[in-house]
Amino acid sequence: MRDFLPAEKARRERVLAVIRRRYRAHGFDEIETPVMEDHARLHAGVGGDNEKLAYNVLRRGLDAEAIRAAADDPDELADLGLRYDLTVPLARFYASHRAELPAVFRAVQIAPVWRAERPQKGRYRQFMQCDIDILGDASSRAEAELIVATLDAVDALGLDGATVRINDRRALEWMLESFGFTAAERPGVLITIDKLDKVGPLGVIAELHEREATPAAVDRFEAFLRRPQTLEHSPYGERQIRTALPEGAPEEVVAHLVGIGDAVAATLVSDDAVGGIPLVFDPFLVRGMGYYTGTIFELAHPGVAYSLGGGGRYDGMIGRFLGQDVPAVGFSLGFERLVDLVAESAEGEDRSVVLVHEHDMPLGELLALKVALAREGARVRLEQRPKNLKALLERASSDGYTSFATVSRGATVASLDFKPLA
Repeated sequence: MRDFLPAEKARRERVLAVIRRRYRAHGFDEIETPVMEDHARLHAGVGGDNEKLAYNVLRRGLDAEAIRAAADDPDELADLGLRYDLTVPLARFYASHRAELPAVFRAVQIAPVWRAERPQKGRYRQFMQCDIDILGDASSRAEAELIVATLDAVDALGLDGATVRINDRRALEWMLESFGFTAAERPGVLITIDKLDKVGPLGVIAELHEREATPAAVDRFEAFLRRPQTLEHSPYGERQIRTALPEGAPEEVVAHLVGIGDAVAATLVSDDAVGGIPLVFDPFLVRGMGYYTGTIFELAHPGVAYSLGGGGRYDGMIGRFLGQDVPAVGFSLGFERLVDLVAESAEGEDRSVVLVHEHDMPLGELLALKVALAREGARVRLEQRPKNLKALLERASSDGYTSFATVSRGATVASLDFKPLA
C-alpha cells in the first residue's frame, strides 16, 4: 500500500480522467460499490486464488472465549472482507438492483481493491482497477463493444499499437478433451499450459509428466505443439482460428469468435484495416479465474512483455446471487501498469502558475490575484520568496507547475510577467 505525492497523484488522476471520458463516450455508466462485501460472498468459490488473498474483517463483539471457540474455523471469526476485485461486487450489485437497470447494462467501475500479496515489484496490496462490463447480452456484440472501448481508451492515452489476444474457455476444454485429458486433471493441465510463454513447449510437457497427467494425452498434446506450421501472416478470422486449433473445433465457438472479429473490423477506418484488425487468436491463452465460461482476452502492447489488462465472459456468476443466469462479460485495465507507461502530460492544465512574493506583501492583494487567476481557469500556488529561489522553482516544476511570476505591491493580473519553469 503506497502514498502518492502531489505530482504522482495528479498524473494518476489525469490518466483516470481519460479512461473515464472514453468509456463514457462508449455508453458505459459508472457505478460505485462498498469496499467491503459479505465474507461468504467473497469466499463463494468464484474468486480463484484471490480468495486466499482476501483481507477478512473480524466480527464485532467477539470476546476471548468466542475467539478461542472459533480458532479451528477462521471463517467463523469474520463476517465481512475487503473486496479483492470488482467483479464479485458487480454481480451482487446487479442481483440487488436488476429491476432498476436496463435489460443490457453497461457498467464502469474504477476503484481500489485489496489483496494480501507478498510485497514485490509490481505486486501491491492496494491497487486501482478499471473495469467495464456488459450484463444481459450473450452475443458476440458484447465482447466487441468491450474490446473497441478498451482499445479506444488505450489509444487516447497515447499507447499506439495495442492488440487483444483472444481465446475461448470452451475451445480450451474441447481441445484438452480431444487430446484425452480427464475432466479431473484438466484444471491442473490448464495451470501448466498457462506457463507456455514462460517455460516454452518443452517445459510445459515436462511439467505435465511431473503432474502424472494421462501419458497418451500428453503425447498427443506434444505432437500438436510440434506440428508443422506456416510462417505466413494470417490475420484474425476463421482461417486463423481453425488453423490454430485441432481439426473438428466446435462450430458454435468458432462462429462466436469470428463474429467478434467481424464486429471489431467494422469499426476501423480503411487506413487502420491495412494491417488487419488488432486481434490475435491464441489457443493457449488461459487466464486464471475459474468463473470464466466462454471468451477470454488479454490486452498486449509491443512496448512491454506483460499484459496490460484482461477479462472474459462469466455467464454463471450472477446466477449464484440472483438464482437466474444472466450473460455477463467484462474487461479490466491494469491501471498500475498503464500509468507507468503513459507519457507525462499537462492535459487539462493549460495554466499552472506559482506567485512568488516577499514576506511583507499584503495578504489581501495576494489572495485577490490568486482568485482572479483561478477564475480564469489557472491553478495557482502562493510561495514566499526563500533564500534559494532555484530550489523552490524546481520543486514547483516537479509538482506540475509550468510557470511563475514575481509579485510586488500593487500588481495586477495584467502586469504579471510569467516565465516558464521548464
